[in-house]
Parts: sequence; C-alpha cells; structure tokens
Amino acid sequence: MAVYVTGDTHGDFSRFREDAFPGQAGMSKDDYMIICGDFGGVWDGSPEEEALLDWLDARPFSTLFVSGNHENFARLAAYPVEEWRGGLTSAVRPSVRLLRRGQIFDLDGKRFFTMGGASSRDIPILERADPLFSVRRKWHEYRKNVYWIRGETWWPEELPNDAEYAAARDTLDRAAWRVDYVVTHCAPTSVQSLFDLTEAQAQGSYLPNRLTDFLQEVADKCAFDCWFFGHYHGNYAVQNRYILLYDNIVKLET
Repeated sequence: MAVYVTGDTHGDFSRFREDAFPGQAGMSKDDYMIICGDFGGVWDGSPEEEALLDWLDARPFSTLFVSGNHENFARLAAYPVEEWRGGLTSAVRPSVRLLRRGQIFDLDGKRFFTMGGASSRDIPILERADPLFSVRRKWHEYRKNVYWIRGETWWPEELPNDAEYAAARDTLDRAAWRVDYVVTHCAPTSVQSLFDLTEAQAQGSYLPNRLTDFLQEVADKCAFDCWFFGHYHGNYAVQNRYILLYDNIVKLET
C-alpha cells in the first residue's frame, strides 16, 4: 500500500493524468491519494462533472479527500454515510471518498485524523431572498468584486458544527490523542498566523476562528508525526512537521 497527499484541486484533476503523475503506473486501488480539501469535484452535478468523477474513479489508485471551504456542502451531505477503515466516510464513487470530520482512519497500519473545513476570506455573501439582491449583485459585478451566493457558491457548513467538534474530541479521546498523521484544510491558529507575514499581507489577513483554535488544541495536545493541510496555496514545510500542499504530490513513508 502506498499513500500520497496533495493540496487543493478545485475540480481540476489534471495533476492525476498519466503524464503529470507517472508514479501511478503499477498502483492499485489499495493505494491512496489524499486531497487536503477544496476537492471541488462535487459541485453542480453537470454531465461534465459526472464524467470527470468517472475519470477520477478509473484511476488505478483510490482518491480520498477532506472538505475545504469551496465545496457544495448540500450535495456532499446527500451521499450516504458509511464506516470505512475505522472512520465515517461518504463514497462519491466506489474509489472516491470524502473523509468526514473528526474521524481516524487506518491506512496501512497508520492512523490518520481528519478535520476538513475552513473559513472563507472576507468576501461579500449575497442572499437571493434579499429584496436588493439584484441591485447588490450588479453593483459588485460593475466594480468587478468577487462575491458569493448563499446556497449556490457558498455554504455555512464550510465550518464544523458542534456535533462534529464533539465527535472529533471523542475520537481523539479514544485514541489517547495519538495518531500518525493529521489531514486538514486549514492550519492551527499559530501556524496560520505565520501566513500573515508572507503572501497574505497583500491579500488581507487570515483571521483565527473556532476551527483554527480547535486545530491549535489538537496541535498542543495530540502526539503526531506530520500534519498536512492546503488552503493557503503554497508548497512548503512550516516548523518541520506542518506541510502545506497546493499542487505538489508527496508520498508518505508508511
């Protein structure tokens, strides 16, 4: 069994083509590619999207992903929840699975704790029920502002709910707060704060929130070997054990 990890795909799986990822030759469905959130492959249910998911399912490896903040959470919630390798998942395709929040999965004898989600940056969120929706939308489009529409391009479920935090703590309690790997979309507050000193300066701050504070609790309390996350669109190590991934693919030692 081999386990690989990569960052945000946003519905673009071209990095998994044979020419882009020749390492897949000889892989099997017992080998895994983990995507650290912003999978983006379950969005509008279009024929093009369905064909792309079929293509991903046909890769020689299995694809696993945690949720990011750019997901259609209404559509993801429609998939049945089932237990798989010790944790709760939803199968989007037979070999394409969402790893749900607050779970621990056993892959090749290694324990992976998963906690997807992130807070979107400070971008206006419009509501179709708002009587001024059309006016606000035209204003943002005139000014070429980025905006989201609740229930169409943005969902509050981008952040975990109380039950998911409780499940995560219960899962870690049962594991005595010891895992091999942590896979998330955003980073603990202390790690995320480092990005405000780099590329985030030109784009606005990454603000701490309940999820990053919870992940800080995990970072402080949990014993782990390595932590993988996406969200910040870069490829480098932070404080040695925290690995930010965007379009790089790394193979784990299992």
